[in-house]
Amino acid sequence: MTKISKNVQWQHIQVSRQDREKQNEHRSCIIWLTGLSGAGKSTLAQALDLYLFEQGMRSFVLDGDNVRHGLCGDLGFANDDRVENIRRVGEVAKLFLDAGVIVIAAFISPFKQERDRVRALVADRDFIEVYCECPLTVCERRDVKGLYKKARSGDIANFTGISSPYEVPESPEIIVNTHAQAIDECINDIVAYLSFGGYLDKNL
Repeated sequence: MTKISKNVQWQHIQVSRQDREKQNEHRSCIIWLTGLSGAGKSTLAQALDLYLFEQGMRSFVLDGDNVRHGLCGDLGFANDDRVENIRRVGEVAKLFLDAGVIVIAAFISPFKQERDRVRALVADRDFIEVYCECPLTVCERRDVKGLYKKARSGDIANFTGISSPYEVPESPEIIVNTHAQAIDECINDIVAYLSFGGYLDKNL
């Protein structure tokens, strides 16, 4: 259970999320990209962020590796550390949400319970789960960072898909087949969802 610091009070924010959304001319939300290592999450996140930026929208990428250089630099990859990693990221994503930003979070986030906990932090429709579907064989063949080779040789313990499980999302808002679709097609699928759902409506 998450500990709550003593002797602190929640400070009322004078500029509301709604005020920021009106200024930005789009709704804020959390786009949570989940999938195996090598499934293309980071590549898709960066490309989506660039697309939104070029359209004049406020967005920001929270990337798994980048976060572990600072905020979560004290964590390893045992199950408890993975849970804490996602908890911290969820809280940061929530802050960005309140700042009126479209948050693009790219994390393996292998456990359904932890993804659901992030979803539960925010209001309905604020959390958009995107499953980057890609077969393990394809991810291993790509092995962009050489991690699968190390995991197979025993140099990396608790590696998702090899020695640690990945729980496939049961009902994600969006599924992109990153092994079969081009990046532009994946972006189109996500943007279509945002447009249809009114997230990009300027008349807020």
